[in-house]
Amino acid sequence: MKANEVASILMSRCRKGGASDVVVLVSENEEAMVRFSNNEISICNDIRENNAFIFVYCQKRRAGTSVADMSKRSLEAASDRLMDAANRSPPSERYVPLPSGPFGYDRRLLRSKEVSLDPKTNIGWVKEAVQAALRAGASRASGSLTARNTTITIRTTGEADGVTKRSGIELSLRAFGQGVASGHAVCVATREQDFDPRLTGTEAGSLAKLAANPVEGVAGPRPAVLGPMVFADLVQQVGRMASAFHVEAGLSFLAGRLDQPIGSKALTLVDDATLPGALGTMPFDHEGLPTKRTTIIADGVLRSYLHNSSTAAKAGVESTANAGLIAPQPFNLVVEPGRFSLEDLIGQVDDGIYVTNNWYLRYQDYARGDFSTIPRDAMFAIKDGQIAGSLKELRISDNLPRILSNLRAMGRERRWVKWWEVETPTLVPAAVVDDVRFTRSSM
Repeated sequence: MKANEVASILMSRCRKGGASDVVVLVSENEEAMVRFSNNEISICNDIRENNAFIFVYCQKRRAGTSVADMSKRSLEAASDRLMDAANRSPPSERYVPLPSGPFGYDRRLLRSKEVSLDPKTNIGWVKEAVQAALRAGASRASGSLTARNTTITIRTTGEADGVTKRSGIELSLRAFGQGVASGHAVCVATREQDFDPRLTGTEAGSLAKLAANPVEGVAGPRPAVLGPMVFADLVQQVGRMASAFHVEAGLSFLAGRLDQPIGSKALTLVDDATLPGALGTMPFDHEGLPTKRTTIIADGVLRSYLHNSSTAAKAGVESTANAGLIAPQPFNLVVEPGRFSLEDLIGQVDDGIYVTNNWYLRYQDYARGDFSTIPRDAMFAIKDGQIAGSLKELRISDNLPRILSNLRAMGRERRWVKWWEVETPTLVPAAVVDDVRFTRSSM
């Protein structure tokens, strides 16, 4: 069944059931995925899946659901269950109708050129990346490559009606060297001409080679050079905490900080859903509003939260067009670059640590921003502005406001980062942060 037919059935059924406001999002996804391990292809999957996401308001009550079976019978049954759930839910204290259209969307954002889903092409890219890692000094490489073409259709009772086609390629490669030495690199692109698997393999392999013979690191505060993959994870946390939903829920250290300094003057962060060629670019948010560019932090000062219609009405501001079906969310997070090369950043550190990757970021206190995360793969000691050996068994146990305030300098070269630790596409440079708190880790 076509997406517009699915949307019509769901819209009609929910309206007949008593819904005053309805949002229907239909996602049609075509995906080719290649997994590889120990230099060899292990899995090659071809995925075709459709999903419809439905959100309703009924007598100031709301509910949402998703359905994967696109048959008329299944769609109608899902609509009936959703309306029953809405009628049984408590009324919302601040009911805000959906934005009223019709809306015009930027035609440049409605369509992106499809990427290849041909297994031969995707396997060829993987082989290029693996061979590059081996040439750079790795002994083996593992990871995954995913190419996808997705069509998203939106229909709302506010007369929003739009269709967008999004495409992208994501490569994550982990290279292994001697013993426990490893290096990780990612590459994401929306166009094949911007996708460079060889560069990704070379970077991961070079890091794995350089990370040989690591020694246990010494705990304590010291300056750190955070590579783009690490800095992207921290920036993603800030973007998430800028959601007005998390601010209201007491799950953000940004609460009550509008127009106040919350970090170094070196930091400017925007969310830009209109950025051509970016993986998270969308012409409309989940309420159907045309998307925009929103400055979250300017020169270290918090300038805006990310809003949907409901949170914006409570705050007395306009929506930033960041609506998700449940909570406002960022689309593309972008950090303004600095003026230093990576070598310059390392050269600014007399006695510190260069962290290239991390995983398992967990919070001890969301409202304060206390967190810990484990450096993963290549990590290096810095002495007198030079790499001075490989390190292991350290953890970062710190506080996000401290990290932002201690940001000393940033690189001029930026990289898009997206992988399973960084779900929001994020464009960042490397950064130097003073007095990062390192503790011992047994992992």
